[in-house]
Amino acid sequence: MALPWIDDALLKIPPRPPFSLWLDQGFLWMTRLFAFGVVGILIYIAISVGFDALPAIKRYGPIFLATSAWNPVDDDYGALPMIYGTLASSLIALLLAIPIGVGTAVFLSENFLPPKLRLILNFMVELLAAIPSVVYGLWGIYVLIPFLKPIGAWLHEHCGWMPWFSTQYLGPGLFPAVLILTVMILPLITAISRDSLASLPPTLRQAALGLGATRWTTIFRVLIPAAFSGIFGGTMLALGRAMGETMAVTMVIGNSNVLSPSLLAPANTIASLLANQFAEARDWQVGALMYAGLVLFALTLVVNVIAEWIVSRVTYH
Repeated sequence: MALPWIDDALLKIPPRPPFSLWLDQGFLWMTRLFAFGVVGILIYIAISVGFDALPAIKRYGPIFLATSAWNPVDDDYGALPMIYGTLASSLIALLLAIPIGVGTAVFLSENFLPPKLRLILNFMVELLAAIPSVVYGLWGIYVLIPFLKPIGAWLHEHCGWMPWFSTQYLGPGLFPAVLILTVMILPLITAISRDSLASLPPTLRQAALGLGATRWTTIFRVLIPAAFSGIFGGTMLALGRAMGETMAVTMVIGNSNVLSPSLLAPANTIASLLANQFAEARDWQVGALMYAGLVLFALTLVVNVIAEWIVSRVTYH
């Protein structure tokens, strides 16, 4: 039964013209093409790198991932120190950056500051992401490494019994590389976490405060869990950025292919290895470098797949 206050003309919706329907279908197929194009590019990169790495894969096999030798003269290669350096530097940097980044996001999103000052701080945080990697590397060489010298000496003197500080601090090494990566991934974690917190409906805050929760209880027990999927997604993006960072890490990590658990010792990453040796590589060394690049590709892919799975579980369950 039609409602008396609704005009009958409003109930008669005119059919859409054919051109509009064709336009919608064209846009739908265009977005599908873009989506499958991204997947195609990813598959093409994997196949290209894998094809160039295939001779090294056949010659060295899985033992390439578990040995430490890197001797171009004898064509004896192993990527274990670089895999360890990549994972150690990225994960430690992530552990340092998460509390700082999420804390900064909470500080910027929960109106602890006047709007104008908050806008300035938001701009400064985003400006960190615009600084080129080589500038971070130069800052690490001329500022960070000398600054860390007394800290590294103190850690070795008082905590040298621990494997992580068992070597002398010589300057370039895993320690400054971790701190460089921490600064570089902070803007990513902070910006995505801030946007996730700011996008929450105001009713969450109002309901928690109405039930008698304090401001900090509301933040830690309501807002951060509600924004967890966005915060975690930003964290995984930051981890991928840290694992693939090249120039800044190459300039401060020491580029040593010796496996050492010490944070104070020189180390190496897969990205730094490729940057340092690919231009002069020949024969089997090229294959070994492509094999290492394929390992890095697989590591970042696994990290992103796991992150997507966790985010989907949190979002839909």
